[in-house]
Amino acid sequence: MTSTGTGAWLRPLTADPDRSGAGPVVHPDRRLGELVTGRPPGITGHQWSSALREGFDQVVCDARTGLPAFALRIAPPAPPGSPRHRVERATTAVCAAVGLPVLTVENATLAAAGHGRRIIGYVLDAHRYAGAADGSGGELDPVPVGFRDIVGRLPDGRSGHVNDLGALARAAAVEAYVDRRLADPLVRGLHVRWQGGPAEGWSWVSVRPDGCLVERVRIWEHGVSCGVDAARLAEDLAAAAVGERLRDLTGVPPQLVTPEELRRSVVELRDRSDELVDGFAFAHLCAD
Repeated sequence: MTSTGTGAWLRPLTADPDRSGAGPVVHPDRRLGELVTGRPPGITGHQWSSALREGFDQVVCDARTGLPAFALRIAPPAPPGSPRHRVERATTAVCAAVGLPVLTVENATLAAAGHGRRIIGYVLDAHRYAGAADGSGGELDPVPVGFRDIVGRLPDGRSGHVNDLGALARAAAVEAYVDRRLADPLVRGLHVRWQGGPAEGWSWVSVRPDGCLVERVRIWEHGVSCGVDAARLAEDLAAAAVGERLRDLTGVPPQLVTPEELRRSVVELRDRSDELVDGFAFAHLCAD
């Protein structure tokens, strides 16, 4: 799942040698300064002082050694060139130098308190599932169903993809449509992966014929894999963010995007397909 080297620059949080083989331990709300033992070579004093104060929403540690395996951060995207962006770049550099993998989810709607532990649990489950599938091999065995594609019973009683983190939002959209609070019951979306950059997912729903509620999520895998296709996970999380905003339809009117504006944004994404891994697979959304 991750590669943290010898852990020479990482500080154990809690160690229990008797828990060999036990599942990882997850700690919430930890600062980088709590996880490192000192400044590694190649990191400037300014980078070091800027990064140490930065926090992670969840930190996954080895149960036996207590060493951090990877961390999760959920935050709104920082404007390029802003002070916040410079601090994030310094933190990324320090984490790479000390061997701490970091999974970053960029979105302004998703909150660590409501989604952090769920995302970490999802990633750990996905890795366990992939490990079990790899270990069951045999040429005559059928190809295992991907973690995201497992079908079962959803909380509302329907059958569907149980590992779709946007499933509840999709059900909420149907209910809102029945209650005449939405113009369309479907949560639509797309996902891409930028070359040398993050995975990105979009989701949207039509609140009115002339207005869509749109969410975008970016996932940066710095030394750690999501266990599933990160772009697809980003789209599911964008759908979950749409679900969060559907809760407020009866309160403050949400900020909406016209269908024309949304289509122009999708066309702009299509026109940058040469910057995407495997190109752009959603050209049908660009039709008039």
